[in-house]
Amino acid sequence: MKEKKDLLPLNLLQNQVDQWIQNFGVRYFNELTNMAQLTEEVGEVARIISRKYGEQSEKYSDQKFDLGEELADVLFVTLCLANQTGVDLQSSFDRRMIIKGSRDKARHEGNSKLR
Repeated sequence: MKEKKDLLPLNLLQNQVDQWIQNFGVRYFNELTNMAQLTEEVGEVARIISRKYGEQSEKYSDQKFDLGEELADVLFVTLCLANQTGVDLQSSFDRRMIIKGSRDKARHEGNSKLR
């Protein structure tokens, strides 16, 4: 990997997760287990969103969940999957933003639903 000072934000996060795995996690869970974990974490985010911002009523037991922490869990597992499959998430994200910027600029500007 590159020197820490040369890394971009997602590269730093990938390195931080990899270091955590080395220090505390023993090894990465396999890809299928991490995919299941990711699905579980996204479900927890969906529950919070549907109860806090949607039409479902919030239960007392839901108040202990923190949206930021659940989103961080989604990011952590995503970074694990990127690390173990050899994906440079920063490069992938940068490419995706260029594509989205060129593809969606006119599409969203002309969307009357966003006005």
